[in-house]
Amino acid sequence: MGASVGNRRVLAAPRFSAWVALAAVVTLALALGLAPRAFAGEPAQPIPEGPEASTPPSFLGGKASPKQVAAPAVPTHPFMAPNGRSNIHDDAYMTDTYTTSGPLGSNMERRSTFLVSECASIVFDRAGRIVSICVGVDGPRLVMLDPNTLELLAAMPLPPRVVNTGSSNPFTDFSGGGYFYLDNQDHAVIPTTTRHIWVVGETTGVSGPSFTILRDYDLTGTVPAGDGIISALPDWSGRIWFVSGSGVVGTVDPVTGAVKSIALGEKIGNSFAVDETGGVYIVSDGAMYRFDSGADGTPAVTWRQTYANIGVKKPGQTEAGSGTTPTLMGKDFVSITDNADPMNVVVYRRAKVVTGSRLVCTQPVFQRGAGSTDNSLIGTGKSMVVENNYGYTGPAATENGASTTAGLERVDIKDDLSGCRTVWHSNETAPSVVPKLSLANGLVYTYTKAPDSDGIDAWYLTAIDFRKGTTTYKKLAGTGLGFNNNYAPVSIGPNGNAYVGALGGLVLLRDR
Repeated sequence: MGASVGNRRVLAAPRFSAWVALAAVVTLALALGLAPRAFAGEPAQPIPEGPEASTPPSFLGGKASPKQVAAPAVPTHPFMAPNGRSNIHDDAYMTDTYTTSGPLGSNMERRSTFLVSECASIVFDRAGRIVSICVGVDGPRLVMLDPNTLELLAAMPLPPRVVNTGSSNPFTDFSGGGYFYLDNQDHAVIPTTTRHIWVVGETTGVSGPSFTILRDYDLTGTVPAGDGIISALPDWSGRIWFVSGSGVVGTVDPVTGAVKSIALGEKIGNSFAVDETGGVYIVSDGAMYRFDSGADGTPAVTWRQTYANIGVKKPGQTEAGSGTTPTLMGKDFVSITDNADPMNVVVYRRAKVVTGSRLVCTQPVFQRGAGSTDNSLIGTGKSMVVENNYGYTGPAATENGASTTAGLERVDIKDDLSGCRTVWHSNETAPSVVPKLSLANGLVYTYTKAPDSDGIDAWYLTAIDFRKGTTTYKKLAGTGLGFNNNYAPVSIGPNGNAYVGALGGLVLLRDR
């Protein structure tokens, strides 16, 4: 995106005092825990922007013509909320796909709420309300928001942030609430910063909705001090699995609270996936694993596959390994990216036992010396979409008109399973978002910020045609640091609204 109107170059307006204050507040709040708090019942206040907010185009492109994408149905997990509502990657397979439609680009509007903390993982309860954990260094909060007005309906403080092994950067430490899930009873199951797993229920009283702790699983005897629980998910029997940053893989019996675990000795920086066969798919900095539960609940390695790794944390990654949560595709495959140079999309057969090679393909994506990702692949039956995050080292990497290396690519498994091929390349620049695909309308939703020589930092919800890789439309979400999503995903609500967590809070974008 150029910062021009007609043939006249538009100079970036100087940041006025309120915008300087916002930048200082957001940065210091996330770094030092000095954030002001919004309270339940207060109307949503928009994330502040500077005077340059009127300079970038509000909308580019045109309304999409929806075209459905065929994909194998993902089974509904018996212990999780319905698909599309349960976790940051939408379902137990971590496909990052929705069967419902998102915005088509029809006379779009935007709203935001200024919470001075990042509301990244978004789920939706039975009433369609947003449930999220909004994370700042001062400590995360579990919040409930109105899906249309973004009014804060309820909030509960979670244990405060602590510095975990290898994760002193608050912008890249996802333990203690970055990943959580909503179960089949609208309970939020949350790894805390204190190495516990909380089960939190919703209550309704005369003053409105609120939260209450229903169960507290203490993992401090299993996850060592200085470590952090990255993610927790149930398997198909209801047993809760968890992984820690240092490589502890464990299970919790939800009835007795009994904990069983093993230590891999390999760091883990992402969530994981589960399927109906009992498989639990975890990627470490060393290898891709399938685990199954032993008779007593102890995690057992079913298979292990090493992947190419240059051993370097590239700019755009949070650790020196795969930056992806494993994505399950149909009944047969699991896909990740490796840490080679150039980076590859890697697909394995995921069954317990296979005939022939477990490896299906390693397909190079992006250019040598300029490719990395720290976000899960979008996955259908045989198609994947991967995003380039190379150069995103934190919020400063996209300030004052700067941005990251461009690129999204679609990779397909060949019909004869002889390998994979690249279908298309997009030059959109998506610094750190988790992109999503609507199977109902055929649009890939990402969150982009093109470099700008005038220093304007404009963030857009961007819709890309899944079949062709062409950009359909771009809707301005906002300008400036408060609209940086910093690894948060695009989420599509059951109402068709798109939501993006940002350093300032949460942004809503929808068709009128």
